[in-house]
Amino acid sequence: MPRNQSRFADRIIHLEPSGIRKVFEIANAHPEYINLSIGEPDFDIPSFLKEEGIRAIREGYNRYTPTRGIPELRQVVADHLDRLGIQFEDLLITAGATGGLLMSILALTDRGDEVLVPDPYFVAYRNIVYMAGAKPVGIDTYPDFQLRADAMEPLITENTRALIINSPNNPTGMVYRRSELKKIIALAEERDIQIISDEVYEPFVYSEEFISLGQLSRHILVVNSFSKSAAMTGWRLGYTSGPAEIIEKMAMLQQYAYASTNSVAQRTALKVFSIDYEPQRRRYEKKRDFCFDRLSKKFQVQKPGGSFYIFPRAPQDDATAFFNLAREKGVLIIPGKDFSKKNTHFRISFAVDDKKLERGIEILLSLV
Repeated sequence: MPRNQSRFADRIIHLEPSGIRKVFEIANAHPEYINLSIGEPDFDIPSFLKEEGIRAIREGYNRYTPTRGIPELRQVVADHLDRLGIQFEDLLITAGATGGLLMSILALTDRGDEVLVPDPYFVAYRNIVYMAGAKPVGIDTYPDFQLRADAMEPLITENTRALIINSPNNPTGMVYRRSELKKIIALAEERDIQIISDEVYEPFVYSEEFISLGQLSRHILVVNSFSKSAAMTGWRLGYTSGPAEIIEKMAMLQQYAYASTNSVAQRTALKVFSIDYEPQRRRYEKKRDFCFDRLSKKFQVQKPGGSFYIFPRAPQDDATAFFNLAREKGVLIIPGKDFSKKNTHFRISFAVDDKKLERGIEILLSLV
């Protein structure tokens, strides 16, 4: 028998089923529930992008594309990154941000290597590291959910290869401070640790200042996608920029993982940066303010600086019990154990209709 006494690889043994997907299935089975668990925008892809996609299909743009992405889209993304002041040497079009994260971890780590992951974290991070055969090491950011170099440094070992940063953060909504990011970058570069910065919520930043790590150092791998900004979650299209030698290896891995990304989605995305995000940003800022003002009356909660999530502390520090209680009342949330080694908080997405959001928040308040 194999050493794990199973026919399956060790990487499968370590994987943890996504609790988010379980709640997603509950929501699909119960459309009458108020769903505050959804992790995608509540607005639709703009009509002009739909027309671009339809046009691409009708014009026969349905075949394989270059592994790195079509040249036209690579240039559009490069111009966008340049306008943002993000420094990079090369870029790769990927199957969503998840594709970029997976290819980067596969390119950088081997069995026995370690990847630092701030806790709470997006559920995929730890599991992607396991898929590469490496070990995720959590950096505790409780109670204010700010990442600090002082908390990171003691966890660095000779096996540490990478650090995944997500700002604005899912599930907490925190935006990391420029001063601390500079310290973290300096520490990572001193210890030869590759930083991977997941910046998919960049369009939705409120009272805080958004800082791309790519603006602070050209050695960063910056991962982004069109899923949140353009509501193209189902199109599975993203991009990663950074050092040329890493992008080259990621492209090689992508060639054998899934050859190339969706041809129609790439053609459609040529005009994606002409979207005016400001109306949606202001709309979500109002929702953020409403949620924080109401929830803070009964819950311990940090005010999110970005994204469309808020992460209150559960009664008696038992998020699973509170999830079950909320579900009985027809409201879906995500317990913190799906994002953390702790289960003291729960995630709410406020990317929902205003009336549903108001009703859902009132029900949650009534349970305390």
